[in-house]
Amino acid sequence: MTDHQTAKIDWRDGKIPVSTQFDDPYFSLGNGLEETRHVFLSGNDLPARLRDGFHVAELGFGTGLNMLALALVWNGPGVVKFTSFEAFPMTAQDIATALAAFPEAEATADPFLAAWAEGKRQFRIGQIEVDVQIGDARDTLAAWDGQADAWFLDGFSPAKNPELWGEDLMREVGRHTAQGGTFATYTAAGHVRQKLTDAGFEVIRTPGFGRKRHMSQGRKP
Repeated sequence: MTDHQTAKIDWRDGKIPVSTQFDDPYFSLGNGLEETRHVFLSGNDLPARLRDGFHVAELGFGTGLNMLALALVWNGPGVVKFTSFEAFPMTAQDIATALAAFPEAEATADPFLAAWAEGKRQFRIGQIEVDVQIGDARDTLAAWDGQADAWFLDGFSPAKNPELWGEDLMREVGRHTAQGGTFATYTAAGHVRQKLTDAGFEVIRTPGFGRKRHMSQGRKP
């Protein structure tokens, strides 16, 4: 399989990948793994809610760090599904370079990196079944027939990548969320919170990670 558009990367301090398309780093310049745990895991009340068949969906796969953080907190019983939507996939080599900053995540990444290097976008890592949908999320999410119990909304900054935070796409996120499902995101931008409210979520602003004062969480009643 050949991906049509591969992520273009610059490296900050030799270890932090920065998208040249969006002029934005892939993870926190502090501790990206701890930020993932604070925003996406705790923000969706995970791992407490995880169970066999639970479905996590994500906008913005990036380095796969969020997926690996999820794999680190779930080893069964049963299998959790993880579907991510990514327009500009990174190469396996770039992902491996980035994950070297997080030894705990890197230690679990070999099955993922091996599959990714072979062009596989459906694979399993531990008790997580992964499906990465390549292409513009405005198309791929609309065509998806799944329902998520929790969303990781992890696109680049709304100021840098407004397409991934548009009204129509947020409405699709709402449409593809099970009743009682949740989302979490690092951004507290008012227009994003309003779009998610319009998409059917009860949205709250909560303390962010590190120097970031606020983030957003929501639940679909």
